[in-house]
Amino acid sequence: MQTLHIQLENRSYPIYIGEGLLSQIKLIEPHLKQKHVAIVTNTTVAPLYLDPLLTLLKEHGIKAFPIILPDGESYKNQETLNLIYDVLLKEKCERTVTLIALGGGVIGDMTGYAAATYLRGVPFIQIPTTLLSQVDSSVGGKTGINHPMGKNMIGAFYQPQCVIADIDTLKTLPQREFSAGMAEVIKYGLIRDEAFFNWLEKNIEGLIKLNPSLLIEAIQRSCQNKADVVEMDEHESGVRATLNLGHTFGHAIENAMGYGVWLHGEAVATGMVMAAHLSKLMGWVKDNEFNRIVKLLKEAKLPIDPPKITEDQYMALMSMDKKVVDGKIRLVLQKGIGDSVITSDYDSKHLKTTLQNSNFSV
Repeated sequence: MQTLHIQLENRSYPIYIGEGLLSQIKLIEPHLKQKHVAIVTNTTVAPLYLDPLLTLLKEHGIKAFPIILPDGESYKNQETLNLIYDVLLKEKCERTVTLIALGGGVIGDMTGYAAATYLRGVPFIQIPTTLLSQVDSSVGGKTGINHPMGKNMIGAFYQPQCVIADIDTLKTLPQREFSAGMAEVIKYGLIRDEAFFNWLEKNIEGLIKLNPSLLIEAIQRSCQNKADVVEMDEHESGVRATLNLGHTFGHAIENAMGYGVWLHGEAVATGMVMAAHLSKLMGWVKDNEFNRIVKLLKEAKLPIDPPKITEDQYMALMSMDKKVVDGKIRLVLQKGIGDSVITSDYDSKHLKTTLQNSNFSV
């Protein structure tokens, strides 16, 4: 097992990464205020992992009850969030209750936001069961829900007590979901870690085949990259925004197509290609670097080309992005592989060219 630590003074917490972690009570029990737990999960994950976790907790004298939500990005909204509050209130939960998020990014984001707001704040634990949530959404304290006008527009920064990333859960992931997670893994190499990008190029085949040692290393290096950024900028006032490489384009794709039609990682992958293309037009990314980016994403079985969305649709949806300042759309662009910049200083003609391009395949 690998253990990392997010260092945020009194909000610091460990990230555990390894095999067989869901059966280890020693990773959970020290992070409970009292022996009272609500496990928030969904209809897909519950049949796989809920009963063993309930049994483990009850065997150690911990009162635990489930809250099972419908599965999918389309349910990441206020109506579904209220289902969590309903059960917590019905169970007469006090501030000593701990919420456990057992699932992917949607469950983690919603559970975290429920924890941040129920009784003005109760503790929670992240147990991410998808690659995307293990390397990205479970780490760093971003929580929230979607609004019909924009993704993740309602939420709070609220750190978990710990993160438990058990790679055994990846064995039950559909290939499409695993690939969606690889988009966020590749992102870290692109924004700040060229050596990691090079390592991914060499090991992508083994990762796709779920080689355990490679998976643990990829997750550990991804989480370390995110931890380093979060420690510098917990509330995204500066450098943390680089973690959104591809997300401004990607969120527009998710919204335009309808939440859940494109997986978040799929939209981010295409968004990263669009960001790299715009960076290439700006003279910041070389042709061979662009080709390497596209090749690695393809090898990870991710989409490269965006759906057919009009330029006006893109601009309208991108203008709702959280990084917009004084009405200007700020984008995360690249100055090569392993180097990124947040800027609104780009040529609008080049942006238009990128938005009108529906074929980036090389």
